[in-house]
Amino acid sequence: MRWIKLALPLLFISVLFAGCRYTNPSVMLRTPRNFQYDTFPPIPDSQYVIAIDDMIRFNLLANDGLRMIDVLNISGESGAAQSVYGGGEGSASRGGNMYMVEFDGTIKLPIIGRFKMAGLKIREAEDTLEKLFSPIYKDPFVQLRVTNKRVTIFPGGMGNARVLNLDNRNMTLFDALAMAGGISENGKAYKIKLIRGNLKRPYVFLIDASRLETVKSADLILQADDIIYVEAVERPLTFFARDIAPWIGLVTSTIGTAFSIYAFIQFVK
Repeated sequence: MRWIKLALPLLFISVLFAGCRYTNPSVMLRTPRNFQYDTFPPIPDSQYVIAIDDMIRFNLLANDGLRMIDVLNISGESGAAQSVYGGGEGSASRGGNMYMVEFDGTIKLPIIGRFKMAGLKIREAEDTLEKLFSPIYKDPFVQLRVTNKRVTIFPGGMGNARVLNLDNRNMTLFDALAMAGGISENGKAYKIKLIRGNLKRPYVFLIDASRLETVKSADLILQADDIIYVEAVERPLTFFARDIAPWIGLVTSTIGTAFSIYAFIQFVK
């Protein structure tokens, strides 16, 4: 029985260290205790900024889009006007040709060729394109829409992550959280990380949405490929109990087998 007495403490110690090592292994995007979060600009962007890999629906009409208004007055339905470029519909939300913002931030459009679009807001891009087309068309009317805007959101619970398409032009953090079903019951509303930019130089903002006086920071416009990560409440005892359950079964089985062998030996004697 001496070897059993020696084995049990060793098994217990190994189980303890194994449980501590793998406590909350699913937690992602950890930051050090004294991590310096980026600060929000004094006047945050109130409009979406076009980015690389955005898919742009482009629509162009002449005469300031007068044809679109004429058709609307006659038929009572929008989106039926013949456009110069746009697949035959005057509404950028329903018609228009698709173009991608390429790796260098440019987009290749008919007649004018490549145009630097990444970094511009929608209105800025529309105004600039109207000026570029003005020598060719009389009073050009340009409509743009980004069709593939999306963000990734982790609402604070395991297996609840979602990729959300942002259909509206200016979607806020609250909009995305609502579309994802809100913060999960294990999520920390006071510790929401917004990760923006590329992985070589990400900008990490900390948002506290738990109080009214700090909720203003959550009302910001989301950009393409933003990551919203709601930190979850860590429950080490739950994870520890889950991790050591197989070990407890092994220990119980080993002790039972050992006692059976010992009883058999005693019976034989």
